[in-house]
Amino acid sequence: MTAVLQILFDALAVGSIYALGALGIALIFGVMRLVNFAHGDYIAFCVFAMLVPSTDVVAIVLIGKLPAILLIPIILLIGAVISVLSEMLVFRHLRNANPATMMICSFALGFVIQHVLLMFYSSRPKAINLWSNLSLPVEIFGARIPLLQLLTIIITFVILVALMWFLKRTRYGLEMRAAAEDFTMARMLGVRANRVIMTAFAVSGLLAASIGLILATQTGVADIRMGMPIMLVAFVATVIGGLGSLPGAVICGLLIGAASVLLQVFLPLDARPFRDAFLYSAVILCLLWRPDGIFAPRSAKQRV
Repeated sequence: MTAVLQILFDALAVGSIYALGALGIALIFGVMRLVNFAHGDYIAFCVFAMLVPSTDVVAIVLIGKLPAILLIPIILLIGAVISVLSEMLVFRHLRNANPATMMICSFALGFVIQHVLLMFYSSRPKAINLWSNLSLPVEIFGARIPLLQLLTIIITFVILVALMWFLKRTRYGLEMRAAAEDFTMARMLGVRANRVIMTAFAVSGLLAASIGLILATQTGVADIRMGMPIMLVAFVATVIGGLGSLPGAVICGLLIGAASVLLQVFLPLDARPFRDAFLYSAVILCLLWRPDGIFAPRSAKQRV
């Protein structure tokens, strides 16, 4: 029983991070039909925003010494700001371009962010000590679970509930849902495109900052490319869930995280290095079965 609980918490913790990443990608795609590959670089930017620019291996934390009640809102705000700025300065001028052009532009934006960080911090990963006491284990029904792992699951659940409330109970959320269904009709009914798109980018930036805080605390490392693995897996989860489907992105993010942990546990020792090959073989089979995604939304026509 204890071993099963341990595996369950591991699967939920990994899946939670992928679910948050997939949700950030799906929000933007639902409104703009844009797969924003710079999303992973937002994550790295939010982590490095806590550090004094330095080429040393050991990072000097600038605002990481602040109490959590101040640090967390500051980093979340930084994530929202950089995401909104990217929309205003880059993507707003490409709304009439085809999706492939916008996607290539998102790659270029990601490289710009990476090289800005490279210019100030160098390419060497930095050791960062952020809330190290969260690595202490807590006992739940006999299973010893790291406190950070438990908090990751709780935070993800709270974010999903808050976002659900935002989308269903607030005017901005209702406008975003309407735009995701049919942007042209929503604009004809009075929905302001700029406001909806900026709100979607702001929420996506908040999710990226949340992932950055979790990763920095979990790994103790700040790396310029730390957001890319999360971004790639989150993108796969978004595709399997159905591009534009928010519930599909979340569910498939959780499923991929759970599958990754389960394969690592149950595969024979000699086969564990090939875990990702087994995982992505299942992804291929899933897409052969449902090319549009498991939870593909009804409206799939190009918007904006």
